Amino acid sequence: MPLDDIKNFLPVDARIGTAGQPSEAELAEVAAGGYQAVVNLGLLNPEYCLPDEAGLAASLGLAYRHLPVNFDAPAVADFEAFVAQMDAWAGERVFVHCAANFRVSSFMAVYGEMRLGWDRDRADRHVRTFWEPNRTWQAFVDDCRARFLK
Repeated sequence: MPLDDIKNFLPVDARIGTAGQPSEAELAEVAAGGYQAVVNLGLLNPEYCLPDEAGLAASLGLAYRHLPVNFDAPAVADFEAFVAQMDAWAGERVFVHCAANFRVSSFMAVYGEMRLGWDRDRADRHVRTFWEPNRTWQAFVDDCRARFLK
């Protein structure tokens, strides 16, 4: 089962891959694919998540961090926690996911400008790979840019 089978999988670069919620078998493929750490921005909602993703990740040798982001109310503090975790794992291959890669694409757009040398056009194209952000998410991206991109 290739990583491309994971919902909305998108390799950002050689170090970072993003996607929607992987199944248990797909998370095993993430580990087999050389990723060393997982950041989950999704909520612990049985409709969208695995029963024990943290335990499964640990059993696969993956470092794991759950940073739940309310889809209807993303906060700048959520983004700050994400950047801190990504910085802490700067030497690791990191797989970042949420339910559908909507939250993640928005976080990665700003992170790309902050840490990956992306220009605004590339960041905007990235966030729109799988969806068109609604007003809440566009305001979130704008707020993060205003605060962190000087």
